[in-house]
Amino acid sequence: MSAGVNRAPDASGITETDAAFVARLQAITERLAETAEHYDETAEFPHANFRLLHEHDLLGLTVERSLGGGGGDLKKAQQVISAVARGEPSTALILVMQYIQHARIREIRNWPEPLYRRVALDATRNGALINALRVEPDLGSPSRGGLPATVARRTTEGWRISGRKIYSTGSHGLTWLNVWGRSDDADPLVGVWLVPKDSPGVSVVGGWDHLGMRATSSHDVIFDNVLVPLDHAVNTSPASAPQPELDATGLLWMSVLLSSVYDGIAQSARDWLVDFLEQRTPSNLGASLSTLPRFQEALGHIDTLLFANRTLLESATHGLTPAGHAAQIKYLVTSNAIRAVELAIEATGNPGLSRSNPLQRHYRNVLCGRVHTPQNDVVLQGVGKAVFAGRSGKQ
Repeated sequence: MSAGVNRAPDASGITETDAAFVARLQAITERLAETAEHYDETAEFPHANFRLLHEHDLLGLTVERSLGGGGGDLKKAQQVISAVARGEPSTALILVMQYIQHARIREIRNWPEPLYRRVALDATRNGALINALRVEPDLGSPSRGGLPATVARRTTEGWRISGRKIYSTGSHGLTWLNVWGRSDDADPLVGVWLVPKDSPGVSVVGGWDHLGMRATSSHDVIFDNVLVPLDHAVNTSPASAPQPELDATGLLWMSVLLSSVYDGIAQSARDWLVDFLEQRTPSNLGASLSTLPRFQEALGHIDTLLFANRTLLESATHGLTPAGHAAQIKYLVTSNAIRAVELAIEATGNPGLSRSNPLQRHYRNVLCGRVHTPQNDVVLQGVGKAVFAGRSGKQ
């Protein structure tokens, strides 16, 4: 395997430098880009991509070092997600969920210790993936309120879980499922039950056929009287005294890493555009399109949007942005990324929309940035409410 991602000495005593790490990520970007079109066309789960990432010790990046992980912070995680997204963004989105889940259980440590160690070691030794399954057909996004229809019944054997989850990112490649549900108590427990995906009664139902981010394998997952031990209620609280699944730091991680996926897509679109403008030489012009002021202006606009994104993301990963601004980071970075790819489409016209060119794939993928929680209306309403709340407090 390659040298440790946190620049720890490897078996030969050699420490990986920051420059070497960046070079290694660039090589991974290039490898992933080779098959990105294939995964977009087939919507297959990208198993080979995750084998590659496991070979580079990257699936356990945010697991603590004592358990074989990288102990990675937000800055390191963002570097990796950005590089992976530039190559194949569906892989990056699944990896975002892996990093967030392991980072939060590492920091909060509210899981039973044997279970925590089991899941962490499974990631570092075997490349096992984990994600939270939250969205349901009737409820929609849980961020907008309501109790889940997925029910965990307490029995003498353990918990029996039944329900259906939709948009389950990574479904075919996951080993562990953090299932959001409620107990059948009078004052139900609400929160997360850990379910091994190979448990009897768990089934993945195909149907994910999306415009973009097609290889995320975000299929439905059905739980039919699935049995898990009582200690697998790993993060629950009474409905009468609810606790958020992610704290402020967790929300910042989510915002930064999700945004980095879509910023990475926009960077790839920008690079395609630069190559296209330099290589395209119309006979009536006698020079490449890159010599024309209007294309230079378009590229300047794109690079300025991506500069703003880089500034926002670096500020957050260096601890300069308060966690309370997490939602605004997500809104700004994803909006800039979408606009950057739109500008590339506008500049190229028909060539950019041809199925033979990757730009149309980047465009379909980047549009998916809008659907992630928190959605734009929630972000902007929250900011506006905070303004008025602050003014009323001064009166």
